[in-house]
Amino acid sequence: MNTVPAQKPVIVCIDHHENPMDDRAWTHLGELGFERRLVCPFLGDDLGAVGPEVVGCVIYGGSQNVGEIADYPYLRDEFRWIEDCLERDLPILGLCLGGQMLAHILGAKVAPRLPRECEFGCYPLTATEAGAGWIPEVFHATEAHYEEFEIPRDAVHLAGSERFPNQAFRYRDNVYGLQFHPEIDARIFRRWQQAEWAMHGVPGAQEMAEQDRLFALHDEVQGRWFHGLLESLFGRPDA
Repeated sequence: MNTVPAQKPVIVCIDHHENPMDDRAWTHLGELGFERRLVCPFLGDDLGAVGPEVVGCVIYGGSQNVGEIADYPYLRDEFRWIEDCLERDLPILGLCLGGQMLAHILGAKVAPRLPRECEFGCYPLTATEAGAGWIPEVFHATEAHYEEFEIPRDAVHLAGSERFPNQAFRYRDNVYGLQFHPEIDARIFRRWQQAEWAMHGVPGAQEMAEQDRLFALHDEVQGRWFHGLLESLFGRPDA
């Protein structure tokens, strides 16, 4: 008897720019055995319904801001889709803009610093009391942002940096909002250093030599930690 092969569990990855998709999240989820579905609403992609094959979602960063829906109306569709994932209790990982979107949906304030400042480079994070053990005691994370989020009500504040104290939260047991970019390794960050939008010279940004020095020291630890986070959050499709 002929049978139709079962579809692999799908992780939907929402991106906000045209990227090579060589980051740690995309790569490791494939290595774990998930089908990855890239959706780019900024290019007109339709998120569609959250089908039964969808077992989680990764929301990437971007230059858009949650307060700019008038300029980026597709963000409304993303908000609705993420809300549907929350209602279905699916695992969700929000990275930078993705974390800000989750915070916004959960009722927290998201805004830029005034006067303008940023984090751009590789910065030490410290776990909160509630987040003890969530990150290693010595941990540096990739950062590239102006905006910041407050911690949503009913969420657990996990980590912060000296300049931006709200770096990570967990909502329920399976939703994480991160201000930082553990999916970006030193190789990809070198592309960012050369990008037109690079934040060199903005208050808070590290000098390029300091960025290179810190990535060489700390990025391997960040990568191992992030792979563990992906596995603990999404599991393995064959488990």
